[in-house]
Amino acid sequence: MIRHIVLFTAKDKAHIDRIVEGLSVLTAIPHARRLEIARNRKTDQLSNDVDVVVYGEFDNEMELAAYKAHDLYQESIKQVRPLRELRFAADYHVAMDARCASEAAMNDLARYTEPTGGDEA
Repeated sequence: MIRHIVLFTAKDKAHIDRIVEGLSVLTAIPHARRLEIARNRKTDQLSNDVDVVVYGEFDNEMELAAYKAHDLYQESIKQVRPLRELRFAADYHVAMDARCASEAAMNDLARYTEPTGGDEA
């Protein structure tokens, strides 16, 4: 599975809703297993520059390429590009590129962080 993540900043914060609307056109493209368009909640303690997030999951590179080649993708670009300042995109293959904490690793971590039963102050 390929994960496709795109982050946008608005030239003018008053246009964030229009950016979300323009990106929402993408949800009608049939090639994604999952596609989400969302405003950034801006709760990170270090950086809240990103205004809008696109998160997509695709079965393979062919599906992602077909999504990007779709007419609605071009329509979304036409609507959003004049309103956005920055666009950062990242694609990765979950099985080959991602490092994930497995359930077994999480259980091991929990064992190391549990109290040992001695006198605790």
